[in-house]
Formats: sequence, C-alpha cells, structure tokens
Amino acid sequence: MKKIGLIFTILIFTARFGFSQTSANSDVIKDDKKAPVITFESLVHDFGNMYGGEAIYEFSFKNTGKSDLLLTDVHAGCGCTVIQDWPKEPIKKNKTGKIKVKYNNVTVPGKFSKVVTVTSNANNSPITLTIQGNVDQQYEKKTTPENTNTTIPKTN
Repeated sequence: MKKIGLIFTILIFTARFGFSQTSANSDVIKDDKKAPVITFESLVHDFGNMYGGEAIYEFSFKNTGKSDLLLTDVHAGCGCTVIQDWPKEPIKKNKTGKIKVKYNNVTVPGKFSKVVTVTSNANNSPITLTIQGNVDQQYEKKTTPENTNTTIPKTN
C-alpha cells in the first residue's frame, strides 16, 4: 500500500509541476520579424582596479525591434551584485533604457567576474551581462570634490 501511495504522490507531483509550469517568457514571439530585439551598447563592463567598497555601472540598451520590449526579469548571479534599477514599463521601438548594477566588495582582494541575466520578450532573450574588475589592496581610495574615484598608493 505504501508503494501505491508513493507512486501516486510522484504522479501528482509530476503532473502539478512538470506539465503545468508556464515559462516566464510565455508571451515571447521568438523568430518573429515583428518581435522586439534588445541591443546593449556593451555586454561587459570592466571596472579596472577597485579599492574595496562598491562600484556602480549602468548598462544602456535600445529596443531595435518592431514592437514593445518588456523586461520580465533582471537578476544577478550572486549576493555581492545588486540590481538597483531596471525598467518595469514597456520600452517602445527605437527607445532606450538602462539597467543599474552595483557591485559590493568590502574586503575580498583579487579579480572578479559577475553575471547579470536579463530576460525579456525579445527574440534574443535571455542576455547575459558581465561586470568584472580587480580589487587591489595596494591602493586606498581618496575622495576629492573633482573626482570621487581618485586613488593614490598606500603609504605606511
């Protein structure tokens, strides 16, 4: 009797979660000439040498397709990367938008490469964006009114 109950449970689970799921992009018009196309100015941003703390970058994109572009999900691959802002409203054709990404690093030195996945109703969805750089312990950040990213070597 326990085997029948287990088999029944597996069948219910499979039917519920296997066949009834809909894609987040169920309204995507793949391979349609009238579909939106998301075109980024750059898919990779290199912060270069960083000196701890945080760094922010805005990825700019344009809807180069024929219909409205709708971003359905924008998420980072880890907790040290935060999506601060992204358009929730449809982007008309030939209009632009920005995705604001913040990288937090307080103490971990070395090279890093983090990904952000952008899912939309575009023909070319999903898109993977990358932020990268190097956290260098040999420098300390100095702030001046003219340039908030001025750095000088540490002195002992």
